[in-house]
Amino acid sequence: MTARLHALPNGIRIVCDPMEGLQSLALSVVIRGGARWEAAEHNGWSHLLEHMVFKGAGERSSQDIVEAVEAEGGQINAATGYERTSFQVRCLKGGLPLAMDVLSDLVRRPTLMEADLEQEKGVIGQEIAEAADAPDDRVFDLAQAHAFAGQALGRPILGFPESIGTATPETLRAYHAGLYDPARIVVSAAGAVDEDELLALAEAAFGDARSVGSAAEPKAGAFAGGVELETRKLEQAHLVLLLEGVSARDPDYFAMRVFAEALGGGMASRLFQVVRETRGLAYAIDAYCENFEDVGLFGVYAGTSAADATEAARLSAEQIVALAEAPSDSELSRAKAQLKSSLFMARESPLSRAEQAAGQLHLFDRLFAPEDLAQAIDAVSAEDLRRVGGRLIASRSAAAVLGPKRAGAAAEAFRARLRG
Repeated sequence: MTARLHALPNGIRIVCDPMEGLQSLALSVVIRGGARWEAAEHNGWSHLLEHMVFKGAGERSSQDIVEAVEAEGGQINAATGYERTSFQVRCLKGGLPLAMDVLSDLVRRPTLMEADLEQEKGVIGQEIAEAADAPDDRVFDLAQAHAFAGQALGRPILGFPESIGTATPETLRAYHAGLYDPARIVVSAAGAVDEDELLALAEAAFGDARSVGSAAEPKAGAFAGGVELETRKLEQAHLVLLLEGVSARDPDYFAMRVFAEALGGGMASRLFQVVRETRGLAYAIDAYCENFEDVGLFGVYAGTSAADATEAARLSAEQIVALAEAPSDSELSRAKAQLKSSLFMARESPLSRAEQAAGQLHLFDRLFAPEDLAQAIDAVSAEDLRRVGGRLIASRSAAAVLGPKRAGAAAEAFRARLRG
């Protein structure tokens, strides 16, 4: 493991992960905070704040920010999730000083002007409308809302026009101060980066940051379950079928990831072969895991005709049961190989390495060597798959069906087949 960890006196942690032979680097500033920290009346504020810092920070205008980075051949981006917010710059070797200067301004010194805020509320309103118009986005929000009903994890990251509409520059500044507390920040660099330079720049950019009171920790998540049917005149029905998964810290984390890969992780998976190739019931079908700090989801997504939706859902449940009862050696081996290849292929990207290291620190307060993660994948046995499969079958379910009315029976068909 080449990555090295350092900490500033104020609690901000620094990761340096040099990669030989590269002519580029990635710098990420990752905050442990996002939509999960929002009260219901503030839903969408984390995402709104991420947008707003790009409207002006430090002495730079919105145009100055992007021009400064792009003039040197770099790229700048950001992302808001339920548990983390990330600001990223990809740049050429030698571009670390500018990247650090720009990102520290975004994170620490956003201007948050009223005129910009009102304009950006309108932009996000359009983003919300766009997501609502996209069935394969909307259906995931509907399923999430039932899986975590009445909780921040069940509310959309984008928020609603009504909730983001209440934000003012003053309330957003207070929200920013609590969410972007120094103890929540990891500065992570990978690629053509020099450790001494990184530490000196991080100390200069973040060393004087002080806490004014960190945002309160979110409540523990609880999988609730439920069904949402949204009828639309579409050519295709979209199904999201959810079961209670495991958290990122659960001992069964790797076993559940292997189970998902074997079930619906690729063209050789059970779902693809049975539902698509053998029966021709869906064009798109896959299985996936969402792993939060203390709770998780296990999901199946399918895009199918309304006439085939119920059978596609029933077959999906049937394959979960079958895999839980009798995983084969070949599919266990394939799933492990796929997960390990994804792990090591991601290691070839500086940005992926920088983000992964920050995520590990936020979750576990330590860094893991990729070889250790590969070993954990390899340790998953057929008995482990039977055990996590049993957990899934015994759990509550949540589902969303979006499309023609005829597809509405799919959710019950999924639940009924799981219960036998």
